[in-house]
Amino acid sequence: MGARVNAVMDEAVSGNKIVGAELIVYRHGELILRRTAGHFDREAGVPMMENAIYRLASVTKPIVAATALAMIDKGLLGLDDLVSKHLDYFAPKLDNGSPAPITIHHLLTHTSGLAYGYADETISTGLGPTDKDFRTNFSKVAAAPLLFAPGTGWTYSVAIDVLGAVLAAVQGGSLQDAVHAHITGPLGMDETGFFVADKARLAIPYADGTPEPTVMTDPQFVPGEDGGTVMFSPSRIFSDKAFQSGGAGMAGTPENIAKFLEALRKGGGSVLKPETVALGFSNRIGDLYRQDQGQRFGYFGAVIDDPEAAASPSAKGTVNWGGVYGHSWLVDPANAITIMSMSNTALEGCTGRYPKDLIRAVYADLN
Repeated sequence: MGARVNAVMDEAVSGNKIVGAELIVYRHGELILRRTAGHFDREAGVPMMENAIYRLASVTKPIVAATALAMIDKGLLGLDDLVSKHLDYFAPKLDNGSPAPITIHHLLTHTSGLAYGYADETISTGLGPTDKDFRTNFSKVAAAPLLFAPGTGWTYSVAIDVLGAVLAAVQGGSLQDAVHAHITGPLGMDETGFFVADKARLAIPYADGTPEPTVMTDPQFVPGEDGGTVMFSPSRIFSDKAFQSGGAGMAGTPENIAKFLEALRKGGGSVLKPETVALGFSNRIGDLYRQDQGQRFGYFGAVIDDPEAAASPSAKGTVNWGGVYGHSWLVDPANAITIMSMSNTALEGCTGRYPKDLIRAVYADLN
């Protein structure tokens, strides 16, 4: 087990696509593959260590989504609650000027009409530097035009950041308080949150570059797939003024995230009802258009509806997503497989060829 995986990881490092990476694979609840490759700190010559701490970017989202669902299970929140019920400052308008009925369900599924990129450049979308709190930032989001009426379209957006503000308000503290109370605390994810548990293990972040990735500056702009750019602020995780971004703001370890994903695969463990996980692992957007062929969307990430169309080796019903700092994850309930791939290289480790090749290699090695 592992020959094809080793080849993919080694080629990515030697080909200067990835600086350093970790991989954890579970099958039927057993750890069957664990591997590191490349460098934790290339300039200092430090090899990638096992269980480094990474800025999670959108790997934050399923944890915050699970927090919301756990609070729903406990009767603290409802899927059909209007966001404005919990955030008095968040009242976007429809084209006709009437209040837009955005619900918790719309936030979880990215069907709210919110965006990831606004004409108002003072709006923070979670990755870049900011000194704004929830109210200041999301009042500006609420004042911007919606892309569509809630429930009528799908667009990846700041929705989970807004959800984070809701959870903090309902919990009566910070978003970290909510996440810890309902998910990371009960699961023993002691090194994952809106903090860095051990600065010495915080991975050096690298940006795609030619002939090789470069150490990130702050801020760092990295070209995206759509011709735009992604702005990173590696120091944001240390800021006590930036709002805790439910869509991108946590740091954590591969072990902790794999434990969380395995808890979901097993039906929610001690933190979620099995029927809630089943709901979240199913298509929650109907036939709304998504550019990704063969994939729908649930409450935790994309849901593979047609593996062939999705060009995926995994089974129908597999849930997957990533984190733009360089991560990709997958939970395949039908085959009892959980994959957590983390790297220190953006964007290649998330949206490049590397995670796709790695997942195919895992399935090839398993077969």
